Amino acid sequence: MGHLDHATFGWLTPVLSYVMACIGAALGLRCTVRALGASGRSRRNWLLTAASAIGTGIWTMHFVAMLGFGVSGTDIRYNVPLTVLSLLVAMIVVGAGVFAVGYGRHRGRALVLGGLTTGLGVASMHYLGMAALRLHGDVNYDPVLVGTSVVIAVVAATAALWAALNIKSPIAVAVASLVMGGAVSSMHYTGMIAVSVRVSPSGLALPGATAMQFIFPLAVGLGSYLFLTSAFVALSPTAGEREASASAQRPVESVAP
Repeated sequence: MGHLDHATFGWLTPVLSYVMACIGAALGLRCTVRALGASGRSRRNWLLTAASAIGTGIWTMHFVAMLGFGVSGTDIRYNVPLTVLSLLVAMIVVGAGVFAVGYGRHRGRALVLGGLTTGLGVASMHYLGMAALRLHGDVNYDPVLVGTSVVIAVVAATAALWAALNIKSPIAVAVASLVMGGAVSSMHYTGMIAVSVRVSPSGLALPGATAMQFIFPLAVGLGSYLFLTSAFVALSPTAGEREASASAQRPVESVAP
């Protein structure tokens, strides 16, 4: 059996991956709240931003954590198409969950459907990302721990969406983001504890890209996207602020000749 190391860089990758998950969750929940206060094209755009933020946050969290993943006795490579597919799946499935909440007529049913879909999106992204692993040996999973990780993902997503819909204060959204980030991280590491690797040493070159060649630049790019989008969303006025500024300008216009 190969010895698995989940933190080859010490605390750096777990902490950084948690931060990325929290930023993605905070941005996604904020956009979901904004979407519910908007209508038409504006609502759709906010929901698309929410889906891309949560999807990007989850994906970046997973692969930043994977930068710290090592197996004694073998190098690790990543299959590039599968890795990109895992990002698209995260965005599309999470998007379906967020849209279920954004357009759901019945709040409770929309929440259950949205939480289930988003949670399954988190889990499917994780295991697709794991399927992209290439190493000398066989990777096996403990089915009970895999099941537990999926349940954690679904419960966490439902709780976070519930918080986004029912809590409006910035502090509460921040707490919900920390909880969701923690849940996504615990789902990830539960999924990783489920992994065992039987190494069969080989001199053959592994197919795929190394983490530093491919995962690291992509994670940095997506991380930058999250930070920039967060800044944009934080600075853009809410519907209430827009109405206040519009009503403040009206008397001036009526006085003008």
